[in-house]
Amino acid sequence: MNNLDLAKTANEVRKGIVTAVHSAKAGHPGGSLSCADMMTFLYFEEMNIDPKDPKKADRDRFVLSKGHCAPALYSALAQRGYFPVEDLKTLRKLGSHLQGHPCMQHTPGVDMSSGSLGQGISVAAGMALSAKLSNDSYRVYTLLGDGEIAEGQVWEAAMFAGHKHLDNFVVIVDNNGLQIDGKIEDVCNPYPIDKKFEAFNFHVINIDAHDFDQIRAALKEARETKGMPTAIIMKSVKGKGVSFMENQAGWHGKAPNDEQYATAMADLEKVGEALCQK
Repeated sequence: MNNLDLAKTANEVRKGIVTAVHSAKAGHPGGSLSCADMMTFLYFEEMNIDPKDPKKADRDRFVLSKGHCAPALYSALAQRGYFPVEDLKTLRKLGSHLQGHPCMQHTPGVDMSSGSLGQGISVAAGMALSAKLSNDSYRVYTLLGDGEIAEGQVWEAAMFAGHKHLDNFVVIVDNNGLQIDGKIEDVCNPYPIDKKFEAFNFHVINIDAHDFDQIRAALKEARETKGMPTAIIMKSVKGKGVSFMENQAGWHGKAPNDEQYATAMADLEKVGEALCQK
C-alpha cells in the first residue's frame, strides 16, 4: 500500500477504536489512537499474515504488550478481514469475543493473551527464541507503552533478547508521553528510552509514529539488522486524530459520551475527507 492508502486505512482504524470504546462505555482510547498508524502498517504492509488462515505456522507474530489498548488491535484486525467490522460494537459485552484485553482463545488473529503490563514483551521474546531454535523464518513484533516500561520485567526480557541475539525480534515503544496518572517523566521518568535499550544490546531507531515513510524505513532497517534485536522508539500523540483527546492524560482510560462520540467521529470524517482530496 502507498502512504495515502495507509493513512486512509489508519483513519478507519481510528474510527473503529472510537466506535468500540463508545459502544462499550469503557476502554482506553488515548493509547489506542496513538499507535493506530503503526498497527495499520504492521497488519497491512509489514507482517506475513493471512486472515483466512490466522494460525498458519509461518506467520509473523504480534504481541500487544500494552493489552489495555486492545481496541487498536481489534480495529486493525477487523479492517484486515479477520472478523466483521460490526463486531467492534460488541467490545467488552457479555458473549463477545472482543474482551477488554486480547484473548488468544477467542479472537482470530490474536497471538497472545495480554494485559498484565510487562508480560507481553517476555512472551514475545520467548516466541522469537522458539523461532530460532526451530529454524523457522517468522518474525515477532511487540508493542509496549512508555508507561509500561517502568515494569522491571520489561528489562529482564530486554536483557534476555539482547543476550540471545534475537534479530527476528522487534520491540516497539509507543512514546506518547502520558500514562494514567499523568506525564511519564513525572510518574517515573524512563528517559532516555533509546539509551536504555542500547545498553541491553538492541539496535535502536527513533521515529515519528505518524510518518509512514519513517515507519517503513525503520521496519526495513530492523529486518536488515543481524545479530541483535531492534527497538523502535516512536514519538506519538496520545489521542491522535480526535481534537479533544490529543495529549490529554484524562483520555487514557475512559469512554466518550454520545456528544463526545459525535465530535470525535466528525473530527475523523474531516481527516478522511482531506485524505480523499489528495
